[in-house]
Amino acid sequence: MAGFCVQFNAGISRNVAEMSVVSGIRESRGTQRIELPENVKNSRVLVLGGTGRVGGSTASALSRFCPDLRIIIGGRNRENGAEMVSKLGDKGEFAYVDLNDTRTLEEALNDVDLVVHTAGPFQMAEKCTVLEAAIKTKTAYLDVCDDTSYSWRAKSYFNRAVEANIPAITTGGIYPGVSNVMAAELVRAAKSQGKGELERLRFYYYTAGSGGAGPTILSTSFLLLGEDVIAYNKGDEIKLKPYSGMLNIDFGIGIGRKSVYLLNLPEVRSVHKILGVPTVSARFGTAPFFWNWGMLALPYLLPQEILRDRHKVEKLVQLFDPLVRAVDGIAGEKFSMRVDLDSSDGKTRIGIFSHKRLSESVGIATAAFALSILEGHTKPGVWFPEEPEGIAVEAREALLSRASHGTINFIMNKAPWMVETDPKEVGFGIYV
Repeated sequence: MAGFCVQFNAGISRNVAEMSVVSGIRESRGTQRIELPENVKNSRVLVLGGTGRVGGSTASALSRFCPDLRIIIGGRNRENGAEMVSKLGDKGEFAYVDLNDTRTLEEALNDVDLVVHTAGPFQMAEKCTVLEAAIKTKTAYLDVCDDTSYSWRAKSYFNRAVEANIPAITTGGIYPGVSNVMAAELVRAAKSQGKGELERLRFYYYTAGSGGAGPTILSTSFLLLGEDVIAYNKGDEIKLKPYSGMLNIDFGIGIGRKSVYLLNLPEVRSVHKILGVPTVSARFGTAPFFWNWGMLALPYLLPQEILRDRHKVEKLVQLFDPLVRAVDGIAGEKFSMRVDLDSSDGKTRIGIFSHKRLSESVGIATAAFALSILEGHTKPGVWFPEEPEGIAVEAREALLSRASHGTINFIMNKAPWMVETDPKEVGFGIYV
């Protein structure tokens, strides 16, 4: 690979956990240009799956943030690759990469500083092929994995990554990814400001339709319906049915109240293990309402062996894709994530992150992680986003600021009544 300088910056930044990062409406009026350190400003970044919705959005965001970066679109479709490169200008190029062909994969990685793996779905993948190649070629690594098994399999490469002196982050997208960093900052605030013990952390996600993210998010959703939900209750691991346990959650301005359901998401286990929160769960919901009905019905209508077979699910998605795209045109692409942290002192701290277009926001968030790695804020090894060695504590503010570009609502470390659309008054002007 091209020379990659690993440095861990130890400077102190403002405490993002102790401030209201953003409150109210933030519209995108041109992406802020980011000046990278001189030794990495011309880095070569390979985006695998760069012709897809998530990869293409990531490549575009990187190009806007840092026009000096060389962006290589990795994939098998040369025509789609050429079309994507034309959007990136003279700093873009295409590389033919087949993830099932180790030779083409390693050849592509040999000449880049960072590989961003967006070629999902990650469910049911048996090997961490790209991470293995990144370690072999000593190339920094980032993936947008949203699968529990895959993420912990990636974590098992920790010692090999340390020996190769490469920084690597798994689950580094929007959710999981930015949501993990939000959770870490809420935990840090609770420990520094409160007197109580950590009790419960809950992730809530909402996406209108497919969020414009295309077939990949649909495949992921179907595959997750074939998995038991792993959650934690007072330190004990529990198994629950997928898309059960419905709650109606207030996502604040621009989104309002939405129904969400339990799903098996990787941030639940990593936050429980790494941040030490005894009770953790994650819920997801979509719109229009009949999509939720369909998600509820699928585990009963289809045999589990179909929902657990990646190839069969991909064929199923091809059947649904025209309908999903049609509904997306009506439903829009709004999405929101809310993270709630409860402590034994009775305080609840929440963070909310909402955007009008998931397809745009996921690329911006992934680009924010990529830039943090290039800037030297990730130590050698394989890390989850909430680990301080993955994203240094003092680098979290910059990452969240970049990731929140274009949000319609982004707040951190606030009481529920301060951000919900219909807080409940208990009397004498006191809200909960």
